[in-house]
Amino acid sequence: ALVARQRAPLDDVVATIRAEGFEAHALAHDVADKEAIHRIAGEAAARVGAIDLLINNVSTLGPLPMPLLLDTACEDLERVLLTNVIGPFRLTKAVAGSMRARNTGTVVSISSDAAVEAYERWGAYGASKAAFDHLTRTFAAENPTVRFFSVDPGEMDTRMHADALGPPQPGLARPEDVAERIVSLLSTARSGERVRP
Repeated sequence: ALVARQRAPLDDVVATIRAEGFEAHALAHDVADKEAIHRIAGEAAARVGAIDLLINNVSTLGPLPMPLLLDTACEDLERVLLTNVIGPFRLTKAVAGSMRARNTGTVVSISSDAAVEAYERWGAYGASKAAFDHLTRTFAAENPTVRFFSVDPGEMDTRMHADALGPPQPGLARPEDVAERIVSLLSTARSGERVRP
């Protein structure tokens, strides 16, 4: 069950997955929208059954080009926190309660090195990722029968990276390669760890 704000890119991914013989469903919702959270959880469960794995891979950088913190509007910081922290927090609450009741499940939150390093002009984004890293560790401490991970994928060849830093540079990781490493890593990592594949 794949969730994104826009339907068209989701449909392309769903078609690719189905062509490989697997089940996939597109759910067009904005995780930052409080009213969408229970629709996301409910629609996903209705299509695939009990949710055993949640991947929080939502992010926004805020306004571009990214401003210095002293030039960041409070409303822009609020939007970044709503998308990168509050939305995934709400969705995790909506899904992980069932996992805890079943004593099984995994929640993965895609983080960033900006969560632990201070980069000029990355203040709003970095603060949001640091906040969700801490929430993820706390979820892990409070729910020992559910596995929680923060994963720093490193720099990847994505649209968001290009929006922030310009055209892709040689050597950036391909998202599909990182995804494979994350799947492999989850078989050995301990809950509550912040890991880098």
